[in-house]
Amino acid sequence: MTTTKTLPTDLIDQLLSGYKKPEDLVGENGLLKQLTKALIERALQAEMTEHLGHDKHATVSNLTGNARNGKSGKTLKGEFGELPIEIPRDREGSFEPQLISKHQTRWTGFDDKIISLYSRGMTVREIQSHLIEMYGAEVSPTLISSVTDAVMEDVKQWQSRPLDAVYPVIYLDCIHVKIRDAGAVRTKAVYLAIGINMQGEKEVLGLWVSQTEGAKFWLGVVTELKNRGIQDIFIACVDGLKGFPEAIEAVYPQATVQLCIVHMVRNSLNYVGWNKRGLVATDLKRVYSASTADEAEQYLTEFEVKWDDAYPPIAKSWRNNWTRIIPFFDYPPEIRRIIYTTNAIESVNMSLRKVSKNRSSFPNDEAVTKLFYLALINISKKWTMPLRDWKPALNRFTIQFEERMPQQ
Repeated sequence: MTTTKTLPTDLIDQLLSGYKKPEDLVGENGLLKQLTKALIERALQAEMTEHLGHDKHATVSNLTGNARNGKSGKTLKGEFGELPIEIPRDREGSFEPQLISKHQTRWTGFDDKIISLYSRGMTVREIQSHLIEMYGAEVSPTLISSVTDAVMEDVKQWQSRPLDAVYPVIYLDCIHVKIRDAGAVRTKAVYLAIGINMQGEKEVLGLWVSQTEGAKFWLGVVTELKNRGIQDIFIACVDGLKGFPEAIEAVYPQATVQLCIVHMVRNSLNYVGWNKRGLVATDLKRVYSASTADEAEQYLTEFEVKWDDAYPPIAKSWRNNWTRIIPFFDYPPEIRRIIYTTNAIESVNMSLRKVSKNRSSFPNDEAVTKLFYLALINISKKWTMPLRDWKPALNRFTIQFEERMPQQ
């Protein structure tokens, strides 16, 4: 059992005897910084005594005759700013401090501060300014980059981690960012896969920066998911990119591929001026809110009659994609709501846009992967509850996909 030591009141009073304003306590030369320095250096002296086997100025008692040999200076960076520390040395150079290692220049937890700021969208220069302003610690851009670059090992492990055997629903979507590539800035798509597991919980399955778009790229993504353990997907919601549905069906032939309704509506409204958007959106809602596919097609016909003269591409797009839209109508309301509810991925995209908005472009693919990984870790911490309609949906999945349900 660990006991907590209480500082004597008279000692505290003595330390605070000259206190007049907050700077006396937490300022650049305040009491806390002085105490930190004194305690660290006293602890290092105690470590040296343990290492040598005798106190300072005492008779040398170890067999090799090793003794103290002055001090070396080091500046630690941390929440207290920059703190100069004197490290005791021994003649043999065999002393290895435990409190502050030989190559340590930052106080424990300081790297976590840098990573936390980076994950919230701050650029390297902004982090540098923040650390100077908040802690008085001047940190080079190179150091900040090296701290955040160390995250890439975590990214590799995360991206290759094993996944569950069955995900009833997965959403596949992308966000576009500007990345410098071969001396020019290109707009690239960063693709996300978010799964709903058997417990109804959201899970980011992976992220990929596309080098080239098309069926070959998609096939690689879906094959990677299969190799990491996903044996079956009931419903895959995608945004309609060419080659994506075919890639999913090649690897998961039993999966139902559903075009994202929100993307269909959003793309349709791109053709409409602000003054008519509400009316067009209402008429489109009749289509995807219909009870059956036949009823939905009837509403689409009525939409064509009303709006084709003004906005001919809208109904044409729905007609061209109709076979990928109508699977939606094969399911009862509880499953439709989960398929249609794109909050699972839309809120993620919104958060990723927020953390990347301060960057006109990324220096390379690794930089965007690093930032989005850290942001996704923060986002997923909030996913503590199953989807709201999950229980009735799971009951329906159990009946409809009985032979494909994992054995509990």
